[in-house]
Amino acid sequence: MARALAYSLGAHAIVCGPFGGETGSVAAHLARAENLDLRVTSTGANGAFVHDRRSGERAEVVAMEPFPLNRHEVDDLYGTVLVAALDAAVTILTGSSTPVGVPPDFFGRLTKDLHAAERQVVADLSGAEAHAVAREPGAVLKISHEEMVEGGFAPDDGERSLRTAADEMVAAGPRAVIVSRAEAPSLLVTRERSYTVQSPSVTTVDHRGAGDSMTAGIAVGLARGMDLPDAVRLGAAAGALNVTRRGLGTGHRDQIERFAHRVTVRETR
Repeated sequence: MARALAYSLGAHAIVCGPFGGETGSVAAHLARAENLDLRVTSTGANGAFVHDRRSGERAEVVAMEPFPLNRHEVDDLYGTVLVAALDAAVTILTGSSTPVGVPPDFFGRLTKDLHAAERQVVADLSGAEAHAVAREPGAVLKISHEEMVEGGFAPDDGERSLRTAADEMVAAGPRAVIVSRAEAPSLLVTRERSYTVQSPSVTTVDHRGAGDSMTAGIAVGLARGMDLPDAVRLGAAAGALNVTRRGLGTGHRDQIERFAHRVTVRETR
């Protein structure tokens, strides 16, 4: 979803991932139809789900879990991502909602190797995967306030606790930590400065996909050469507009860029 929104913002989006079986063939076809450039590695079969949306809500009818990757498939995926990322202005690292056999250190190693190659990384991860990235230098790590608590980074979701935890995280590795907090202002913390990021209040139709849209906006902003606060401003606009839509990770470039002027970024340190 983040890659689709990145394309909507004018970026050339490359997707690296495992595709296999009938579901994988369909997913790859649909991704290419959405103008995504795929770097495909193999797997037994991708997962699938059926949702009933006739009521206006997403009611899951059935879900099929993906086949987990074996160690050779994980190695192939790592090489594919690494080589593609070396040619990219910014690399987005995201996990999977279901286990696919990719160990947390996969993301830590990628972060370390891309930093050594002076490539920019935006990571949207949680749990052990976020911990793996947080131990390495250079990444911009976006994480929600719930994930900060559930992952053991912060004792509670109060602003002071989240800010203290983010300070500790950037001191250990990441270039910056961005904590999204639903309707409350997001936090942007670097070693030198700290900011709050407030989007205009809008009515939520579907909150899912907002985090992916925010991540995409941040990555596209950095790829354009924006400084980090302005890139996060663009990401916040993309995330805020996404909740007004029923399509996950969707939006229009002109609307997002105009809405970004309504996002307030205040330095707090």
